[in-house]
Amino acid sequence: MRLVRPHFCAKIIVWLLAAGLTQLLVGCRVAVAEMPTPAALVPTLAVAAANGQLYLPPPTWTPDPEATITPGVARQASSSNMPVSVRTPRPTVVLPTNTPIPPTPTRTPTPLPATPTGTPYAFSFLRLPPTDELGPSKLGLHVVRNNDPNIMAFVRAAQPAVMKAVDDVGFLEEVKAVSPRTLTIGRLNVAHQDYAGTPEQAARDFVNAQLATYLQNPFVDYWEGWNEPDPNMDHMIWYSRFEQERVRLLAEHGLKAAIGGFATGVPEFDEFQLFLPAIDVALQHQGILSLHEYGAPDMTYLYGGALPGMDVYPDRGALTFRYRWYYRDILEPAGMVIPLAITEAGIDGIISNRPGPPGFGWRDFGGYWAQQGWGDDAAQAFINQLAWYDAG
Repeated sequence: MRLVRPHFCAKIIVWLLAAGLTQLLVGCRVAVAEMPTPAALVPTLAVAAANGQLYLPPPTWTPDPEATITPGVARQASSSNMPVSVRTPRPTVVLPTNTPIPPTPTRTPTPLPATPTGTPYAFSFLRLPPTDELGPSKLGLHVVRNNDPNIMAFVRAAQPAVMKAVDDVGFLEEVKAVSPRTLTIGRLNVAHQDYAGTPEQAARDFVNAQLATYLQNPFVDYWEGWNEPDPNMDHMIWYSRFEQERVRLLAEHGLKAAIGGFATGVPEFDEFQLFLPAIDVALQHQGILSLHEYGAPDMTYLYGGALPGMDVYPDRGALTFRYRWYYRDILEPAGMVIPLAITEAGIDGIISNRPGPPGFGWRDFGGYWAQQGWGDDAAQAFINQLAWYDAG
């Protein structure tokens, strides 16, 4: 189910250059003078590097014993390395063809263990001297409106791996001017996202409506399409064909696509397999995959838990680090590893069936996090969680 998040929920993005899942470590180039106030935009790990602090998850942290995983986990509609267990061999992946959309398949969920067995990462934060290269963090900012000078101050200081803009994409030209190695991603909001008509015609209509803006903003490296779709088994083949056509249309104009844009907690494993033809076309045209990964009451919720019908691994999750299921069990065996951008991540209290207090964005959980040992205040605790995520 799709979710439109409250405006005050801070968002980050993560860039993973997936070449055999080799991660591009990028981020803070020079020190940031001081930590922003809680009302300011949290500039992720630039603050951590500046203060020279080592952030660790609470030493006594274990997954909540009540944590259970529901197929299609986590979304309620609103106004929007190695394995330690032996897994069952998977059949060879075969790409579906673009034949007429077949009847909806059905899925029989496999019972899951009630309690995830994973533990969080322990890590140390890299401390590097200032250079002309990007720094050690994979994190960047998701910006809806460039209305705060701290945004560009962060870009100048941190030289971030990636920056994303929604609608207000013009400032990405300034991002490229001061941090030319930063990858830029743009998305334009649309009024409707529905699986009506033929997917190819829907893609043509979508691109034609936005093409003028694309061509006026050549400093955007990748363009996203739909925001947080959850096609499920009913519509995944349709959506795959939509994305294939969108990639081809952008390529005709020398543009590149970020495909997918899936919401937190989706798609399921078998649903993602139906999306492989879109991955194949994106690889042919230098595209990337984009996903969203939120958690609550903290970013480690359901980390170490399994997807429906899958084995348990300590370094994967049903919410954060969900992408590892797709890459290790599907894309790597198929030789289809595609660069990945987590284009939204953070705290989303609308996640269903979760423990913890009521709340929406990260500011709402400060008291709870202090009790759990994440930090003395909401901003510090959130930065510590981002550090955990960045180190993964």
